[in-house]
Amino acid sequence: MDPLLPRLGLALAIGLLVGLERGWRERDAPDRSRTAGIRTYGIAGLVGGLLAALGEAVGSMAILAVGFVTFTAVFAGFKLREATHDEDFSVTGVIAGMAVFALGALAVAGDYVAAAAGGTALAAILASREVLHGLLRRLTWAELRSALVLAAMTVIVLPVLPDRTIDPWGGVNPHEIWVFTVLIAAISFAGYVMSRLFGETRGVLVSALAGAVVSSTAVILVLARMARGCQGIEPLAGAAALAAMVSVLRVGAVVGAVRPSVVVHAGLPIAAAALVLAAAGALLVRGGGPLPMQPAARNPFDLAPLLGFAALLAVVSTASAVLSGVLDESGLLITSAVSGTFDVDVAVLSSLRLVEQGVAPASAARAVLLALVANAVGRLFLAAVSGPVRFLLPLAAATVVAALAGAAVHLLLPPIPLPA
Repeated sequence: MDPLLPRLGLALAIGLLVGLERGWRERDAPDRSRTAGIRTYGIAGLVGGLLAALGEAVGSMAILAVGFVTFTAVFAGFKLREATHDEDFSVTGVIAGMAVFALGALAVAGDYVAAAAGGTALAAILASREVLHGLLRRLTWAELRSALVLAAMTVIVLPVLPDRTIDPWGGVNPHEIWVFTVLIAAISFAGYVMSRLFGETRGVLVSALAGAVVSSTAVILVLARMARGCQGIEPLAGAAALAAMVSVLRVGAVVGAVRPSVVVHAGLPIAAAALVLAAAGALLVRGGGPLPMQPAARNPFDLAPLLGFAALLAVVSTASAVLSGVLDESGLLITSAVSGTFDVDVAVLSSLRLVEQGVAPASAARAVLLALVANAVGRLFLAAVSGPVRFLLPLAAATVVAALAGAAVHLLLPPIPLPA
């Protein structure tokens, strides 16, 4: 079969897909009252493909350029008449027609996979008008700024940072440190978005689960303070156990994304601890009454804490490199335990970075597990200081059992086999 035919078919399909969305949106309009529908957009994609094929055949893509300009002028002229009649100032239809023509040409003369993906994305964006407009109405300036900061961190700052160590001990790689900072910021923003989607009326449980993605320590601190003035404390302790479970799973996800070789050794203990915390949290929540008010999730993109995280990660990474060189594995464990008490993300990421410097994945896994234990101890300390004993005891029991389960699995079960 001539390869031109399926490419022309794809050009037509792209136009029909976009035309389906456009035609459905205007399906109640009287016949012949609209400039373009499913047939017109389908033909526009096909014409783009035909002109691209013709340009390739005669060896001059000027035919395509002239055809694109002519099509845009004719299409925009008819759209102008329609807009004047309807008093409509939207240019979306014209831009969509131009995009369909260009994607049809790309399907024939360029990357047909990219053309197919572009056509699908175009139709999806057009169909999401209500969703996107609703999102804009709900979006606050702080949230927009957070998204822009994340984009700037990723596409502006990250590419210019040197991807090499800059200290004598080989601990500080600015590019890697910023990658980890962006990763934690993205996870935090996802948790914030989740809490916004669920709304403020869903209770402590949803907010604690979403807020734990940002900071389980902060969530447990708020729950402990709430428990001081509540009669039914068991649901609050259960929500705290579930928040700790989310924190443990989040660490497991980071380890799996950054160093799969480490999750081989740490994955099963993390899963066992998370399972125990989930079971304990569910029992406590079901055994108590309705949950009262909820802790508010914070916006994760205050720039100062992000920069502080990066600086702390650089300091801990340097200390880990120095101690691991002097004390071998014991230095890594000491650093992980101390830093994990204050910030488990810093401890985990600094431990994972040392794998590239020759530390065995099994040793890094032990450091990760020790950081989780140290962070759990820190959370219990805050719960003891801020909340009543009746809140602390069930949370402490769940934490101890989870730690014992993780330790037993780590000592008794073999590592997860990697696929060949």
